[in-house]
Amino acid sequence: MKKYLAEMVGTMVLVLMGCGVAVSLGCDPVTNIPAVVGTAFAFGLAVVAMAYTIGGISGCHINPAITLGCFLSGRISAKDCGMYMLFQVVGAFIGSALLYALTASSDGGAIAGTGANDLQLGVTAIGGLLAEIIFTCVFVLVVLGATAKTNGATNNFAGLAIGLSLVLVHLVCIRYTGTSVNPARSIAPAIFQGGTALANLWIFIVGPFIGAAVAALIWKFIDPQEDKQ
Repeated sequence: MKKYLAEMVGTMVLVLMGCGVAVSLGCDPVTNIPAVVGTAFAFGLAVVAMAYTIGGISGCHINPAITLGCFLSGRISAKDCGMYMLFQVVGAFIGSALLYALTASSDGGAIAGTGANDLQLGVTAIGGLLAEIIFTCVFVLVVLGATAKTNGATNNFAGLAIGLSLVLVHLVCIRYTGTSVNPARSIAPAIFQGGTALANLWIFIVGPFIGAAVAALIWKFIDPQEDKQ
């Protein structure tokens, strides 16, 4: 149970800090580029912080897409896969609830927001779906590679590599979808925000899961460990 609770806490922190910075800085990929950079680093740094906090307990997935990638790669059981995802979503709801309460009570609600994902100006549903598939694939592939046993001593820096890769993914993808690559991070804020964020939520669930599956397939072909079996 402790590893499930660790995933809940880690996802809560990720959503609270990442989405919190997006709201606080007024992240707009067209008119507020400094906020885009700040938001990207917020998500990346949250992952780094949690990796070195709960990594030894649960592996610090804090993302259903990563959990799916690990399951398809044979690193966790079906039971752990389902329980991780459940507690990740619960943690995301806690983080979103805290952020919603904070922003709604600040300045008369003038800065209220949840940092929910949505399609950005000029981006179609297909374009958004492709973005989420492509960048989740890249992100999960980094996770699988950075945490592989074949990497030896470099595993000690896995949290840093994963966090920095998430920064990079956000810098590219925010312009298209606000960057999810994490269904839990999208589900909770969308529920609180409603509107088009909720209507387009399927993109941020389907896209990351497909991307994670593709990443697991790619890793199966390039994993040196496969040659030893």
